[in-house]
Amino acid sequence: MQVLQVQLEIRPDPAEVGRARRWARSRLAGSGIQADEPLAETLILLVSELVTNAVVHTGCPAVLRLSLPGVPAEAATVRLEVADASTRAPVPRCGGDEATSGRGLALVDGLADRWGWNPEGTGKRIWCELDCRTPPVDAAKTAAPAAYEGLAYEGLAYEAV
Repeated sequence: MQVLQVQLEIRPDPAEVGRARRWARSRLAGSGIQADEPLAETLILLVSELVTNAVVHTGCPAVLRLSLPGVPAEAATVRLEVADASTRAPVPRCGGDEATSGRGLALVDGLADRWGWNPEGTGKRIWCELDCRTPPVDAAKTAAPAAYEGLAYEGLAYEAV
């Protein structure tokens, strides 16, 4: 199966998160994954979380990469990667009830079929994969910034912030 790989350079600026989401939506639509599909909504949330982590926690430029199936296939996998120049390992945190951050990697872990990270040169690459055949998490809970509302992960409840 042919795989389409595309990438976007990200500046260390919080405004880049919105640009990355728009770019990813455009690339998904170009590969036949429509914006209103649960798979697309889940992928956009994953893009948002991983790019936010790179921008906020490293202060370094990053590269967002998407590997998309070239043709719709039932058993295809979509891969998302964010590479940055920081050697600091990603550390899942558990935000308290009043915290406004700290839940990103828990969301990635709960939404992706697989995720991980690898050292790369003088930095690292964080990646996640979604299998197209696996129904994504209920998109109504993952589509917007209020995505934390009602979502549970290993005994933790997330509320809108």
